[in-house]
Amino acid sequence: MKAIGYYTPQPVTSPDALVDIELPTPRPGPSDLLVAVNAVSVNPVDVKSRASAAPPKGEARILGFDAAGVVIGVGSEVRLFKPGDEVFYAGAINRPGTNSELHLVDERIVGRKPRTLSFSQAAALPLTSITAWELLFDRLGVPYGTKAQNGTILIINGAGGVGSILTQIARRLTGLTVVATASRPETIAWCYEMGAHHVIDHHRSLTESLHEIGILQIEYVASLTATDKHLSGIADAIAPQGRLALIDDPEVLDIVKLKRKSVSVHWELMFTRSLFQTQDTSGGSSETELLSTIPGIVRGDDGDLKFAEWSCRAGQNNVIIRTDGTVAPCFPMYGATYDWGNIDRPHFDQQQLAGMKKTCQQHCFSTLNHNLAYCYNDARVIKWLWSNVIKNKFQGGVRSFED
Repeated sequence: MKAIGYYTPQPVTSPDALVDIELPTPRPGPSDLLVAVNAVSVNPVDVKSRASAAPPKGEARILGFDAAGVVIGVGSEVRLFKPGDEVFYAGAINRPGTNSELHLVDERIVGRKPRTLSFSQAAALPLTSITAWELLFDRLGVPYGTKAQNGTILIINGAGGVGSILTQIARRLTGLTVVATASRPETIAWCYEMGAHHVIDHHRSLTESLHEIGILQIEYVASLTATDKHLSGIADAIAPQGRLALIDDPEVLDIVKLKRKSVSVHWELMFTRSLFQTQDTSGGSSETELLSTIPGIVRGDDGDLKFAEWSCRAGQNNVIIRTDGTVAPCFPMYGATYDWGNIDRPHFDQQQLAGMKKTCQQHCFSTLNHNLAYCYNDARVIKWLWSNVIKNKFQGGVRSFED
């Protein structure tokens, strides 16, 4: 079977950063499903892994976690699925990834694909949905499905992937007042669309912003990015005996300042259950049950959960600068021979790009992360942004990771 992976971590500019690999067809273990993969999504963990995680010498690492596809084989102990079932899941961090034609996954961390979603739409949900769900109900300990409780949850980075799902789940399944953070007009509007009662700017004082909307303290905090930067503000705003959950990886996190209020701190990593085979892997809060719940709140399946559907922006507010100064509309087209100009005079024919996208967008694996990894710390990017954003009023923008 064909797969995409790497043998050694390389800069994304290297021709060996991602390579095509031929592998034998995998054979299911007792509790495994063999899935024909129809769609995958790319998450920040993929970018981090490709840049730094070295596989054993001589072996390839296959990237990818989120996937949706069709079961074509099952192990001897499988009871929940059969060949022909459409499934979606987030995989395991200690097994080969989903960027392959065929993939093995333990049935206990798999759910049935929502019937009204395409494979590509379904593949966008598992990792962010599981993370948001576990953070809210397992780590913060908010009672599931109980709308009678009072209190407030602050979601830092409410417009991100996890924040978007978390906002909707908290608003729909709990009685908490949901306060999200965002800083730009479009991300603020998105947070309100997701169901936030209030949206505050994370570039301002959290305490002052909360006081302005009449909230003196918060019982729950979901810190989804830059926790070390926001920790002082969190310590001021959180209620005594409040709960803080985070998903990022700060180099240093001095939580002593939370001791006076007896604040509990919880990390959320959705791979923990599968990695350590915890007792609840097949219990009442397993990923199978969680993912089976998602269809009930996903848009179109008797519910209204929403997510931002990706639309290709290649050649619009998205561009790759090659080493020779010429440009390409996206990372997968880096090696194309078509002449799209250079950084001083790019010329993208929108009609030609539209025709190209009809065939490539359905299976495209390119993300803004690839472009950032390629262009990072490159003076040509500054020159290109200057000429297009400032001089030509290019319809794009520069986002911080908190936005």
